[in-house]
Amino acid sequence: MTPLTDLGSAKYLGFAGGLYPNGKNSPPSAYDQAGIALAATVQALDTAGEPSTSGKIVMLCIGMSNASSEFSQFIRLADADARKNPGLLMIDAALEGAAATDIALPFGDYWKHVDSQLQPCEVSAAQVQVVWLKTAFAHERRGFPESARLLQRTLRSIVEILSTKFAQLKLVYVSSRIYGGYSETDLSPEPIAYESAFAVKWLIEERINNSGPDSSVPWVSWGPYLWADGLTPRSDGLTWERSDFGPDGVHPSAQGVLKVATMLLEFFQNGTTTKPWFFSLMP
Repeated sequence: MTPLTDLGSAKYLGFAGGLYPNGKNSPPSAYDQAGIALAATVQALDTAGEPSTSGKIVMLCIGMSNASSEFSQFIRLADADARKNPGLLMIDAALEGAAATDIALPFGDYWKHVDSQLQPCEVSAAQVQVVWLKTAFAHERRGFPESARLLQRTLRSIVEILSTKFAQLKLVYVSSRIYGGYSETDLSPEPIAYESAFAVKWLIEERINNSGPDSSVPWVSWGPYLWADGLTPRSDGLTWERSDFGPDGVHPSAQGVLKVATMLLEFFQNGTTTKPWFFSLMP
């Protein structure tokens, strides 16, 4: 299995690689510019969703247990950066055991959990403008591409729920699973973990192809692409060691959590659609 970022115009079981259409790892220019334009509108809001210098830009993590531990560590790293926008409030609303099928239920228990994470921070749904989404199926037994197509549709439903619940939501960044080759269970072994990235890729391609006044907000794009084939280095050097995982081989260890959190930090520090609101001032 070749990482999508290294697959390029080659194919996996008949399906092209690259994070974006035509084997590319960057979005089409027009789509990228649409994201940059939306990013420029992200600003501190009060609890009614009105611009306020004393308000907040709320960024939520939506997803499963891996996402929760990774995003929590990312918050610690980001808060240690003196350049971070003091009006940016990052909230871990991911939940252990929350598979994509749970999150796709608009009135399910997962969304009660999300509400419970906002309340202690004294912020409202009207202040949420950015989401990092990382989720997948659990114990998936369908083959490829059926499983990835179903996950694509489920992710689409989740984005629709996000749009309904957070009226000011502008930017959604989606990541797929890390390596699953050390898994001691059937929770998310290979090649399922690898193939889940195609669901994200196809979701984003769908948004690109259908972008227009009714579908351009929120703008949906890749977050950091986290998969590498175990000890085989990706073109940028990323590998996954057994020590990056806990006893079950699925959930990351503290070492693995830090690896993902560092990739998240680099992503949000350097992205053309993230720097305008992540930093107080453009570095």
